[in-house]
Amino acid sequence: VVGLARRKDKIEELAKNLSDKPGKLHSIATDVSKEKDITEAFDWIKNNLGPVHTLINNAGVTKGSTLIDGSTSLWKETLDVNVLGLCIATREALKNMRENHVDGHIIHINSIFGHHCSRMFNLNVYPASKHAVTALTESLRRELSFNNSKIKITSISPGLVKTDISVVGGVVDRKTWEEFFATYSFLYPEDVANAVMYALATPPHVQIHELVLKPVGEKE
Repeated sequence: VVGLARRKDKIEELAKNLSDKPGKLHSIATDVSKEKDITEAFDWIKNNLGPVHTLINNAGVTKGSTLIDGSTSLWKETLDVNVLGLCIATREALKNMRENHVDGHIIHINSIFGHHCSRMFNLNVYPASKHAVTALTESLRRELSFNNSKIKITSISPGLVKTDISVVGGVVDRKTWEEFFATYSFLYPEDVANAVMYALATPPHVQIHELVLKPVGEKE
């Protein structure tokens, strides 16, 4: 397994925690908003590990801004990671799979906001970026079908997940974010990972095209 992240040390920390498990987790420093970083990462995988069987597009950002008077650079950063980075990584994985005749699996970690907009006013282009992921999933499914490919494409759309995405992106401060989780239902990252494993465990003729996860009692 290869983990791509700007913070390579985070992947290496995970690798240490998994050192007693079968297999190996490799880390590659990658900024998903930069095409060169992505293509070089896939070149390293090809040259050192071999064919790609699964791609999980989990990278995502949201930035504190608004549509009324927001920052163009923050909008662009969100779209570069959530939409274009996802497209580039998917293209590179598909190229590898097709060259090696692998009936692989592409999984997009989408969002409930890929299906409707949030009541939170300061998410600006984030819901639009996730709506794009929903459309990209269906568009890719149709392309693969047209080409008689057996490669699978899955979109997994969680509701609120307890991560630091909004704190890191400057949407809210940590204290407000923790108070938010104290009053709202939420999922854990492990719940999303379990959904990924479920999709991967399906037989070759079954494709989980869209899987929505909501915590019980979610108000969104």
